Amino acid sequence: MNRQIFWVMVTILSLVFACQKSEEIIENKFRGFKKPLNFPEPTYNFAGNPISEKGFALGKKLFYDPILSRDNSISCGSCHIAQHAFTHHGHDVSHGIEDRQGTRNSMPLFNLAWNRSFFWDGGVFHLDLFPIAPIENPLEMDEKLSNVLQKLQQSNTYPRLFKEVFGTSEINSINMFKAMSQFMVMLVSDQSKYDRVMRMEATFSAEENAGYVIFQANCNACHQEPLFTDQQYRDNGIGENSIKDQGRFEISQLEEDRLKFKVPSLRNLRYTAPYMHDGQFKTLEAVINHYRREIKATKNLDPFLKEKMKIELSDLEVQQLMAFLNTLNDDNFVNNSLYHEF
Repeated sequence: MNRQIFWVMVTILSLVFACQKSEEIIENKFRGFKKPLNFPEPTYNFAGNPISEKGFALGKKLFYDPILSRDNSISCGSCHIAQHAFTHHGHDVSHGIEDRQGTRNSMPLFNLAWNRSFFWDGGVFHLDLFPIAPIENPLEMDEKLSNVLQKLQQSNTYPRLFKEVFGTSEINSINMFKAMSQFMVMLVSDQSKYDRVMRMEATFSAEENAGYVIFQANCNACHQEPLFTDQQYRDNGIGENSIKDQGRFEISQLEEDRLKFKVPSLRNLRYTAPYMHDGQFKTLEAVINHYRREIKATKNLDPFLKEKMKIELSDLEVQQLMAFLNTLNDDNFVNNSLYHEF
């Protein structure tokens, strides 16, 4: 190969690499909120909190700042890790300040703009109120909101940042929570293989398609597409755990809500183990086996499960179902540096 051809090839490869890097930069750049084509209309009120790049950046800074905790040791990102679809990966229940053990598994954070309530028990009904629960929970951040606002007001950077976003350097809870919501509503997971198939950009394999048929027959009643949750509270027959967590009942005090928990999304299961509100299942196969042969006949057991008491699946069908569920993993979402800590 002569020198001229060599340098031509080097130039071409350099251009290809530059284009790839440029695409990565575009992918990870703030572009505002955009509803995915195959998603319903969001429920979040964007008119009341318009998303801006600076608002998103402020919300992200707050999300990852341990100043929100009593001893400035943990942040929201400590229990909601971006690379694991914003769960506390590897922990059956979350660990807060001073390594205090919580009572529930941290729910993943994505597609929150479509949520009508939050947490396993629905104890918060609006995203703009979401952060106050972990901030003031003694097992999580163990801080008072008034103290957080005081610390933010006394910082060297936050008054200026709040003024850039909200027009005033005075920091109050309304603007603090709105900023955090601007970050959290941008956590949209819509680039899985499933999404590409729905947009007719890809096709399922034979095994995945067989699993999709099984899913629609047995799982779709509760895990409704495309969010893969109906956002309802259901008793799925795992029974009472050792700490006697009563789920939705602890909020509503209605007997019919005892042992009911929010139906979680099935997206990004590769990253969010362990599963269920108390993290009792370490693998996806263990979850499926629960529905095959371990359902407990609890008082408020979901009618669909009460009718059958088990979902009949062969070992082959389990593998096919798992193949489909793996099409719901969104590598682009968990690897998007736009969402990662600074």
